[in-house]
Amino acid sequence: MSKRSITLRMLSDYQYESVNATGNTVKIDMLDPTEKQYQAPMELLLSALAGCSAIDAVLMLKKRRKEVTDLKIEAEGDRDEGIPAYYKSIHLKFILSSPDATLEEFQKVVKLAVEKYCSVASSLKSEITHSCEIIPV
Repeated sequence: MSKRSITLRMLSDYQYESVNATGNTVKIDMLDPTEKQYQAPMELLLSALAGCSAIDAVLMLKKRRKEVTDLKIEAEGDRDEGIPAYYKSIHLKFILSSPDATLEEFQKVVKLAVEKYCSVASSLKSEITHSCEIIPV
């Protein structure tokens, strides 16, 4: 079993920074659209899902000796109107540029990537636990 971890730190009420074990950072904000600088948490979830699926799909195509000149994924999530405003559904549109891949094999690879190999997609089905600690100031 492999564990991963991040540490999230508050920068301001609506801005945070996430740092992984090797020091890579991602900034997050929940600012108004006119002040927005980074992705919101729910946008990051779409980015993580698209990124994971893309990597798996490209690697499978390359194993089939297909040339990939570009891959773009447009991810759209339909959120519930209540609180929490969770994703009721997510649609991923994969757009491949390749001189030798067929639509049929690309569809097969995408299906495998999203439904079988993408760790993020599988994680959306996971049990989540939590604990709390207070450090007096």
